[in-house]
Amino acid sequence: MGRPTLGTRDSGATRRRRPPKALVAGALAGGATLLLSGCAADWPNASAGNFFLPDDSVGATNMTERISKLWDGSWIAALVVGVLVWGLTIWCVVAYRRRKNDPALPAQVRYNMPIEILYTIVPVMMVGVLFYYVARDQQAILDTSKTPDVTVQVVGKKWSWDFNYLEGNGASAQPGVYDTGRQADLSGDTGVEDKLPELYLPVDETVQFDLYSRDVIHSFWIPAFLMKMDMIPGSPNKFQVTPTKEGTFKGKCAELCGEYHSEMLFTVKVVSAAEYQQHLADLQAAGQTGSLPTTLAGDEELAGVQADSVRSNEEEN
Repeated sequence: MGRPTLGTRDSGATRRRRPPKALVAGALAGGATLLLSGCAADWPNASAGNFFLPDDSVGATNMTERISKLWDGSWIAALVVGVLVWGLTIWCVVAYRRRKNDPALPAQVRYNMPIEILYTIVPVMMVGVLFYYVARDQQAILDTSKTPDVTVQVVGKKWSWDFNYLEGNGASAQPGVYDTGRQADLSGDTGVEDKLPELYLPVDETVQFDLYSRDVIHSFWIPAFLMKMDMIPGSPNKFQVTPTKEGTFKGKCAELCGEYHSEMLFTVKVVSAAEYQQHLADLQAAGQTGSLPTTLAGDEELAGVQADSVRSNEEEN
C-alpha cells in the first residue's frame, strides 16, 4: 500500500462554494463608502490635506501649528510602522506558504533571541520618542506663567455657559462684566445658532481661560483651537491661548454631562480689539456688571437654574 500524499482531498468531499469576486468587491466598496460618509458627517469641515483636523484650525491660535505637527507626526509614524508590519506579515504568508508537494511540517523552533531583543527595544524606543514630543508640546501648551492681556472666567452649568470678563491682568484682575447663556434648543429651525451663548475674544491678545463647573464635570472645547480642558467641580483649571485669526468658531461641551449634553453649545467670536471693547461696553450698558458665581451650586439653586432654562425654551417655542 502506498504512502498517502499530504494535502490531498477526499474525492467524496464537498467543495465549499466561494462567493463571487464581484460580490466581495462590492461589499468592501460599500463598507468603505459608509465609513467615509460617516466620517464626513462627523467632521464636515475637515479634509485629508489637514489630516482630518478642522480646516478652520489653520492659523487659528498661536498653538494650533504646534498641535497639528504633533498630530501629523504621530500619524505618519504610525502609518510607517503599520505598512512595515503589514508588509512583513504579507511577505511571510506568501513566501512561506505551504506548497502542494511540500513534505512534513518544517522544523519548529522555540525562539530567536536577536529578533526577540529587536521586538523589545524598537517599541520602547518608539514610545520614548513619542513621549518626548508629547511632553515637550504639552509643557508649552499648558504654560500659564505669562501675564495675560485678557482673563475670562468660563463657568459650565447644566446645560449652558456663563462668561465673566475680568478687568485687569493676572492675579490683580477684578470683576468686570458678564454674559450668561441658556440651554440651546436644537429644533432644526433656522436661526437657532444665533441664540447660542457668545464668547468674545480679541485677536492677537493672550487670553487666559479660568475654568469652573457649577454642578457636574464638563469640558470646555473649541475644536478650531485644537484644545479642550475638563471643568471639574471644586477644582478650577486654566490655560492660555492667543487667537491669531478673526472669525466665528463653534464651541461645545466634550464631556457627557447629562440629558441635554448635546445642546451645551456656544459660539466663539474672535474680533478686533475695538470690537471686543465695544462688546464689553454693551454688556455694561445692559447692566451686566460684576461677575456670576463660579462656586458649586446648591440643590435648590441648581433646580431653579434648570427650571428657568426649560421655561425659557418653552416661551421661545
